Amino acid sequence: MPPVYQRRERLKSMGIETWVPRISVPHGPEARAGEGETENICAHPLILDWDDLEQEVLGCTRCALHETRTQAVFGVGNRTAQWLFIGEAPGEQEDLQGEPFVGRAGQLLNEMIKAIGLSREEVYIANVLKCRPPKNRDPLPQEAAACESHLLSQLALIKPSIIVAVGRIAAQNLLKTGTPIGKLRGVVHDYQSIPLVVTYHPAYLLRSQTEKRRAWEDLKLARRTLNGRH
Repeated sequence: MPPVYQRRERLKSMGIETWVPRISVPHGPEARAGEGETENICAHPLILDWDDLEQEVLGCTRCALHETRTQAVFGVGNRTAQWLFIGEAPGEQEDLQGEPFVGRAGQLLNEMIKAIGLSREEVYIANVLKCRPPKNRDPLPQEAAACESHLLSQLALIKPSIIVAVGRIAAQNLLKTGTPIGKLRGVVHDYQSIPLVVTYHPAYLLRSQTEKRRAWEDLKLARRTLNGRH
């Protein structure tokens, strides 16, 4: 039994109940405040302790991806960061190294972070999925759902001021929408009451160099949004 559940059992034996937070998740950018929202009660409680959460993620067997992964990829960076970058899922190198956004795409993301005056160590980087889908296929809905409380736990612990959704798949999963990335960009969305800005995935930018200018506009929008909150 993972340590977090052992702790809950000890608390239960002492007559102390633990509670599952009730989390309201907006359906997408089209929804206005107070409209089109449904309450999503996670199947798993949020874990508000970094050590417990990391052990839970590294040993997770909630979906079939644990059978093919080399290791789960937890996340990296400043655990009290203002900026949270969220990608879709680990790729081959991430699966081998246990860290999100490595290789050429990771180097480009580092340069994007540097362009806004920060270093990789000053932000937090995570993925919607913590395990690599075989052959880097897109995450399945049930896989994203199984992993959602891991990400929400990270969010609750970090308490970021701005989120950057990196790539179409990350943005669509976070915002619960099928809207194309071209229509998601340039707008400040809301994710768990935190402003979220969508930009292109570095892997896409490596193939489409001319889109780097638009990605820079996205980062400037995120920076303006953050500055407007302080």
